[in-house]
Amino acid sequence: MGLARGWIEFRQLAVNPSDVAWNLFVVAVIVVVLLFQRNTGVDGSPLPLAMLTLPSILGMWVAIGGYQGVAAALAVEREDGTLLRAKAIPQGMVGYLVGRVVSVALAILLTLVLTFAAGLVLLPDLAGALGSGWPTLAWVVALGMLATMPWGAVIGSLVPSPNSAFGLAMLPSLGLTAISGIFYPITALPGWVQALAQAFPIYWLGLGVGSALLPDAAAAVELSGSWRPLATAAVLGAWALAGLLVAPGVLRRMARRESGSVMEARRLQHLQRP
Repeated sequence: MGLARGWIEFRQLAVNPSDVAWNLFVVAVIVVVLLFQRNTGVDGSPLPLAMLTLPSILGMWVAIGGYQGVAAALAVEREDGTLLRAKAIPQGMVGYLVGRVVSVALAILLTLVLTFAAGLVLLPDLAGALGSGWPTLAWVVALGMLATMPWGAVIGSLVPSPNSAFGLAMLPSLGLTAISGIFYPITALPGWVQALAQAFPIYWLGLGVGSALLPDAAAAVELSGSWRPLATAAVLGAWALAGLLVAPGVLRRMARRESGSVMEARRLQHLQRP
């Protein structure tokens, strides 16, 4: 039931005009960034800055999609009664959560495909990397989703409103993006900023996707001059394990608190707003 639900929700997203426009807007912004960086060099690397940036952007989007996609959906569907209806069906919450994970994962993959396709137009040299790099790309993206989606569920369960979910998921993600070497190598940042960025998944997702799509020579501008695959797996795995331990309890607590009277109180509160 959850798999079918997730596929239906994804198909609706793929043809919804506002969602399509958002995906195209994201891709357009990335293309503009790559255009400005295409002829910019990086000290210590033979590759243009745009070649280093695109894989990092793909990794960043896995994290932002995992955090914000799940958090916003949970917050909205708690408000409109979707969770309450799922709670009333045997195993309904399990089906709901499976469906949400499937739909968000497919939405993230759709954005990655669109972004990569646009990047290939500007950076055709990336095409050759898929032949040998796709296994690494697959496990990094899968582990990155596991490292971020549970925490998106935690945020969506705890926030009081959908607007709060957007702010608490998106704003910290943007802040971490700024210090994680997504748009410029992290080695150019102060040491304490480097240490802070390495504590969170966004940096490691960018590094992992870069290891899949870029030649080994590109690692020269990374910390330690290498791709550090074991460290990438360890940090993302630690975030995934912690999230999978914390999220179920938070979700169960949120589901227990949902009732018809709570929904009615929310409805009356919205009606009283000017």
